[in-house]
Amino acid sequence: MSDVRVKFNLANEGDGLDEDVFLPPAPLLAGAHCSGLQSYHDLYRTSINDPDEFWRTVASELHFEQGTSKGLEYNFDAKAGGVYCKFMDGAKTNISYNCLERNIKRGLGDKIAYIFEGNEPTDVSTWTYKELHAQVVQFSAVLRSHGVKRGDVVALYLPMIPELAVAMLACARIGAMHSVVFAGFSAESLAARVVDARCRVLVTADGVFRGAKPIGLKSIADAAVVLASQEDVKVEAVIMVEHLKRVTKPDGVELPKADYTSITFVYETEMEKCVGVDSPVEWMDSESPLFLLYTSGSTGKPKGIQHTTAGYMTYAYATTKYTFDAKDDDVYWCTADCGWITGHSYLLYGPLMNGLKGIWYEGVPTYPTPSRMWDVTDKYGVTKLYTSPTAARALMALGNKWLESTSRQTLKVIGTVGEPINPAAWMWLYKKVGLSNVSIVDTYWQTETGGHMITCLPGATPMKPGAAAMPFFGASPVLLDAEGRVIEGPGEGSLCFDRAWPGMMRGIYGDEQRFVKTYFAPFNGYYFTGDGARRDEDGYLWITGRVDDLMNVSGHLLSTAEIESALVAHEKVAEAAVVAAPHDIKGSFPYAFVTLNVGEKINDKLVAELKKMVREKIGALAVPDVIQEAPGLPKTRSGKVTRRILRKIAEGSESGIGDTTTLVDESVIKQLISGRSARA
Repeated sequence: MSDVRVKFNLANEGDGLDEDVFLPPAPLLAGAHCSGLQSYHDLYRTSINDPDEFWRTVASELHFEQGTSKGLEYNFDAKAGGVYCKFMDGAKTNISYNCLERNIKRGLGDKIAYIFEGNEPTDVSTWTYKELHAQVVQFSAVLRSHGVKRGDVVALYLPMIPELAVAMLACARIGAMHSVVFAGFSAESLAARVVDARCRVLVTADGVFRGAKPIGLKSIADAAVVLASQEDVKVEAVIMVEHLKRVTKPDGVELPKADYTSITFVYETEMEKCVGVDSPVEWMDSESPLFLLYTSGSTGKPKGIQHTTAGYMTYAYATTKYTFDAKDDDVYWCTADCGWITGHSYLLYGPLMNGLKGIWYEGVPTYPTPSRMWDVTDKYGVTKLYTSPTAARALMALGNKWLESTSRQTLKVIGTVGEPINPAAWMWLYKKVGLSNVSIVDTYWQTETGGHMITCLPGATPMKPGAAAMPFFGASPVLLDAEGRVIEGPGEGSLCFDRAWPGMMRGIYGDEQRFVKTYFAPFNGYYFTGDGARRDEDGYLWITGRVDDLMNVSGHLLSTAEIESALVAHEKVAEAAVVAAPHDIKGSFPYAFVTLNVGEKINDKLVAELKKMVREKIGALAVPDVIQEAPGLPKTRSGKVTRRILRKIAEGSESGIGDTTTLVDESVIKQLISGRSARA
């Protein structure tokens, strides 16, 4: 299908622009929940002018055991009392019930909730809504048998196996908060989260395969228990799934051994004990805590982001429905891990509340071959795919040959999350993966927001490659200058929100002062995202990166994200990261790390081409003084580049790099240090 492009101006339709805008495919436009740009504007206007009525309408599609006349109440003015947000105060509900029993009563009990695709393509199982419900009730009884009660925090250190979904839903069923810790974090990282939340029960697995590599998780969990005990936090039960006993293992691989300590309880055995045990749903107050999810903080100490019941539930439901145009016949695949907020909102809760058939994937995108993601797409007829720009760039760098054996013709929507997507990767997803017949929704949001804040809607919003686009319903973004003044019209500044939305965080666990200082003190009266953004002539928002990723070069503020986007537009560049390095005269200068496509090498000619591209796309001030080849970039498990490490390397410092245990591959740091200033 040929590209459908227009010249487009929201403010003055017909004036035209120089850049291409891609229209949603006609089939999506025809039957969308929000169909056409005017429909979006009408719904958005209602959500801003009468938010209580708008959100009451959304909430009416969910089950509340007890209603309320109250809507959205909040205060963002830290100088006028405590910062707070409440939604439907006085109501009672349960998110696990809304994911399971509510759908079963709607006649979806026999519908497949998840197809579990294991690390090996042959490890496949399916779970219907009824089957998932039965497992959740059973495991909630297991938790109760170990003394877990309403308000407790249960640590989940599990790989992407079905038991992780069961455990999260079981916690929510009985009113316990789950704290999911990515099963790639170290014992120290796990222990820090266990200690902060004072968890008495930890759920883990014996181990997992990541590609061909076996990883023992139980030994890490045991080490974390010991570390927690040294901080006077006693874990009383470690419930272990015997996952490695049931998976297909590559030939010649030795499985890691798990110790059965005195506090180890085998998941399968515990479940057998609770067959037929009644474990009723706990009806939760609207503002009752739902879960904790730890995210990195600038101080180095992880922040326990706290979300509550009714607001998060309603927002996750609505954003899934509209952003992915969720339909009954969809096959939906979010590739995220539940160790991150994307897995919470858009793999578990949002899709289940919308009654979708989902893919729950254990493996990595490149195992056993780089065509795995597209093989899975064809195998199950995936219609809506949600992945990361990092994954897209990595697969793009390996070449289009891995697409050739698949059709991907069922795809209708491709979403991206985690960081702004550069136009080159956007175009690759649109043209090569989606065959120019999909909507691309580049979603901007945070762990703290609970759900999408800025995004295209697939049947409504014309798409600009690289733009986050328009605010979601109820989200009211503003751009502020350094003095806190609102920037009207086109411009660039700090991205804030001037009013609350149902899904926003309610605090940092045990640290109210840090909550206010981080998010509300920088610009009193506003929620501060920590990100910068640019609004173009059409009102589209473009995320320019973390505010601390902006650099001042000779008195000019430059966005690292824009420079990176210019660099990756070169056909030989797979990925780029730019940081500010100190300069005696300029103050600072752009220092670029570039990862090249497979088979490419840095040389003087390529460096000259890259500098020329930046000069032409942005200007001479933005041209990196140094372009260093990077075999890889230091990334967290969620795919975020750890820029503080790159800044230290660019400064020529090998000390003060800080904790590196949460990185995917710590070895790249030494390689980058040794290669520093190789290209000047």
